[in-house]
Order: sequence, then C-alpha cells, then structure tokens
Amino acid sequence: MSIWRVQGGYPLDGSLTIQGAKNAVLPVLAAAILTGSEVELTNVPRLRDVEASLNILRHLGCAVGRQDDVVRVDSRSMTGCAIGRVLTGQMRSSVIFLGAILARCGQARIAMPGGCELGPRPIDLHLAAVKALGAKVDIEEGEIVCRADGLIGGTIDLALPSVGATENAMIAACGAKGATVITGAAREPEIVELQGFLRALGADITGAGTDTIAVRGFATVRRVGWRVMPDRIAAATMLCACACAGGDVELRGVDPEHVRSVSDVLGRMGADIHTGSRRVRIKCTGRLKSGGKVVTEPYPGFPTDAQPLLMAASLKADGVTVFEENIFSDRYRQGREMVRMGAKIEIAGRRAVVTGVERLTGATLTAEDLRGGASLIIAGLGAGGETAVYDSGHVARGYEGLDRALSTLGAHIEFTE
Repeated sequence: MSIWRVQGGYPLDGSLTIQGAKNAVLPVLAAAILTGSEVELTNVPRLRDVEASLNILRHLGCAVGRQDDVVRVDSRSMTGCAIGRVLTGQMRSSVIFLGAILARCGQARIAMPGGCELGPRPIDLHLAAVKALGAKVDIEEGEIVCRADGLIGGTIDLALPSVGATENAMIAACGAKGATVITGAAREPEIVELQGFLRALGADITGAGTDTIAVRGFATVRRVGWRVMPDRIAAATMLCACACAGGDVELRGVDPEHVRSVSDVLGRMGADIHTGSRRVRIKCTGRLKSGGKVVTEPYPGFPTDAQPLLMAASLKADGVTVFEENIFSDRYRQGREMVRMGAKIEIAGRRAVVTGVERLTGATLTAEDLRGGASLIIAGLGAGGETAVYDSGHVARGYEGLDRALSTLGAHIEFTE
C-alpha cells in the first residue's frame, strides 16, 4: 500500500516537461513483436503498466533492455504465444498483445485482462476485429484462444470507436495478407502515434486521425528507432492541479491541440491559458467559476480520463459544474471520497453535479483507480491541512514520479510505499 501525503494551501509555480505517454507506448511495445526486429524507443516513462508490458515481452522470449528513458526490444528470439493470468492481471491493456501475437505466430492464448474497475469494458470489439481477418476465437476457462492459419485482409467495422480495439485491428491487419479497411475507428492522438510507428516498422497504413484506416501491406524493417509522444493526460493532470491549487505553471513538450478540450474548459472557468509551440501555460489567481456542463466523448471531445481531474479543479469553483460520463459506467468513485473533504457532489447514474464550496478540508482518502487517485491528490493541493491518499498502486500505473513533479512546482507532497 502506498500513501500520498499532501499539505494543501501552496500555489504551484514553475515549468515542467511532460513524461512520455502511457497510452501511446503500450500499443507500440505490442507492435514491436510483429516481426523479428530490433526496436529502440526513447522517452519511455517508468510506469507499472510499462514494466508489466516489458515483462510480457520477456515472457514471450524477447530480449528487453532498459537504460533511463531508452527501451530496446529484440523480438527475433520470440518463441511464446501465450500470456498467463499473473501477467495479464496487472493491467487492462494487456489485451493489446492479442493482434500482435496472432499476426506473428498464427495463434494466441491470453488470460482475460485486469486493470482499473471502471465498469464493464467488454473486449468483444477486439475479438470481432481479429475474426474479421479470419481468426477463430474461443474462450476457454477464462482465456482468449485465437487461431489462424493465415490472417486475410478484409473490412473491420467497429461498432464503437474503441481506442484499444482500433489499435488491435491496426496491428493485426499488418500481419494479414491483402488490404484491410477499418471503419468506425477511434481518432485519438495515440492512434496517429501507432500509425507512425507501424510505418517505421514497414507498414503501408494511412487514415489514422479519421474514422477510416487502411492497411495495404507490410515490408519488414529490421531496425527501428522511435520517440514516444508526450502524455496528454499527464499534461491535463498538471493543468487541473494548478487550477485547484492556484499558481502559474508552464508545461513543455506538449501539443496544445491534444489538451484543447481540457484547457478550453479551464479557460471558461477563468484560468488564464496561453499556448505556443509545444507548450501550454496556465495561470490561476482567485476563485474559479463553474465549468458549466462537461460531457465525456471520444477524441476530440472531452476525455474520460480527464473527468476526475477536472472534477477536482471544480470543487471550489463558484457555481455548479455538471459532469456527464458517456464512456465508463462507474467513473465517479473519486466523488464519493471528495465528499469526505467537504465537497458538495451529487451522483446519479452517469451524471455528477458539483456545487463549489469555499473551502476543502484535508482528509484520509482511498484511491480506487488510476485517474481517480490522481484527482484526490489534486484535491488535496487545494484543501486546508493534510490529505492522505491510500493507494494500492493505481497512480504509479500512469504517472512517473508524480510527487517529484509536483514538488518541483512547489507542492508539499510526500510519497511512501
């Protein structure tokens, strides 16, 4: 069990370079096994989900090395095609290895994935994608078992713009014979990032960033270098932290468009937002205003991962902020903890109504998921007294040295494990 102890009441000030993106590097690591290649990735954050992915690669027989932010994967020695429950239970996104293993080996056996409990997150779309390429899929004693004598290109129609299913479809299609068209694709920046990496690996793939992606072929490249994009949710976390605590913070290495939906709401609340080439600056003085209505949607809409973070920033805002969660059915767990700090939150189904209060009081809280845990830490920055957040490892899954980053900006925070 980890404990985050936050002494509130200290504004944030300074500049910070944002870490590499968790949600971008995980599918890139999976795609690295498509063919026997040597891959060097830079700007790879030290996160529990990343370490879980590296352990999966080692388990499959790949040679994996790490030095600082550089990770090297040599998949020429890969021999395995199965991932057991111990490894998949460490993160939900372990299912992203399905398409890559199937494309490389012609078969895959993966235990049902774990991760944050945010409500039902069926993997039906992932399975439908590989079925559309000719794979036979069975569920045997809690394991996904896929077989294909040879994947054949075709049309994959995604019923929902699932990021993970889109990524699995893209990766699997690179191992299929003939052309594949993916419709209803997710449009997140991480999809564009994966397309860039697949191109570097030798794929003929276009359309990422739109709802239609085409994969026309694959010519193996033996050595690939790739720099991981900055993490837009980590950037949103710091923007919301400054909005809650007050202060003046500049984030470097960030694409302003990737956090536009979040910065626009914070600007509406009264934060002073300035953007430039690869940077975003936020300045917050005085009490913020209500954020109005915030609806989570697929990109470029407001991201579900930023909903708990903005909720923390809205707790002391003057007026009422209404959240409507359209992605996950159980993503207001942090709200029930924030009430212990004196926050006024009413939750009914997919809607949460936050009425700003003038003061929050530090309390002992429990993190139940990754972004919810980060939001409780943010709330502690804007509260009076000490807030202790007990966390069974959720926050470390998505943030590299969050305590150090916030301390650099002047926060009084301690992390013990």
